[in-house]
Amino acid sequence: MAGYIEDRWIKKKKDPVTGKRERTARYGKGSRYRVASIPGVRDKSFDTLEDAKAWLRRASTDSERGEFVDPRDGSITLDDYVTRFWQAGVRGAPGTVKRIDERVRLHIQPQLGTVALRDISPAVPRGYIAALENECSPRYARQILTSLSNIFETAIDDKRLARNPMRAKSVRWPKVPEDQREAWPLETARRVRDAINARYRIAVVLALGCGLRQGEVFGLSPEDVDFARGVLRLRRQVQLLSGRLYFALPKGGKTRVVDMPPSVAAALGQHFMEYAAVEVELPWGGPEPDREKTKFPLVITTTYGNALRANIFNVEVWKPALAAGGVIPLRKRDERWKASRKDGFHVLRHTYASVILEAGESVVTLARWLGHSSPTITLDYYAHFMPEAGGKGRGAIDALLGQSAAVVTPA
Repeated sequence: MAGYIEDRWIKKKKDPVTGKRERTARYGKGSRYRVASIPGVRDKSFDTLEDAKAWLRRASTDSERGEFVDPRDGSITLDDYVTRFWQAGVRGAPGTVKRIDERVRLHIQPQLGTVALRDISPAVPRGYIAALENECSPRYARQILTSLSNIFETAIDDKRLARNPMRAKSVRWPKVPEDQREAWPLETARRVRDAINARYRIAVVLALGCGLRQGEVFGLSPEDVDFARGVLRLRRQVQLLSGRLYFALPKGGKTRVVDMPPSVAAALGQHFMEYAAVEVELPWGGPEPDREKTKFPLVITTTYGNALRANIFNVEVWKPALAAGGVIPLRKRDERWKASRKDGFHVLRHTYASVILEAGESVVTLARWLGHSSPTITLDYYAHFMPEAGGKGRGAIDALLGQSAAVVTPA
């Protein structure tokens, strides 16, 4: 076993004259026994030999397994650990980083910031979750807890925690009620398409006909439209963060190619004849002014030739179209629009998915067009749009075995 115990009060070698072990200059000062020379473990002192032996056994075993965590490193508070070590390692799109920062700063640090990492047993998150459930929705609570769990996982990597208390069996995360993605009836989609301001009608066509996200619609360039092959090449989106617009890759940081039906191609051709594309310059990858700027001609811009802002578009263009299409009530003067989240621009993407699946298209193909990282995600979101699932297989088996066979019912 690696390591040894040193008696810091009495010398190891005996006096050659008296045959007794002599006292050291440290006799009676501080802790008597020091455990030393365990690989990857700092020396530690103890008052009693029994405590030193217990530490030596445990630390040596954990060191050999690569599982040693020094409890002294866990004395740092969660607040200090987040600020000094965890925060700088957060990665992702600027909007994602901002949302994570808000969850930690507004919900985690005020409640748990003063607690030392070593003192966070499963009892701490159990109590925290109980309080959190009274403050926010289960979905948002889970997002906060995901960030908290990530902090603990990083602390484990940094050898400041031995295990993640969020993964304890007794720690139960809030359950999110199943909320299926809802699609519009086709008549509703057509009414809104026809009611929206003509300049922005192509936005509805692109989302409804190709499943584009709002930012992808705003970032589409005529250069991305391949009329010959009948496809759209999605290479960027327009994002809004802290009041500033910027270009970024589509969600997930991946470009993709989407099928463009002839009806969408015809609508785009008509749009190009009526509204010329305008070259727009924005920072790439984030809203910071010092980022490199890039220029792209955009299919849709404001009347002033600027890229569209989602917040302004949703209030001044989208919601009036919803009211004109009979989806939400008309508002009175100085009133706010009364629109639910399910009637946001994203419902067009859900409607696109429902139409594609009900037509019998492959889930794998739809996942590729939607930009999902896996068909499993597409199934999780949209399986309820496949009412005939199972029916085709049943029909195929009947064709194989022959439908003329009599159905025998057990007595």
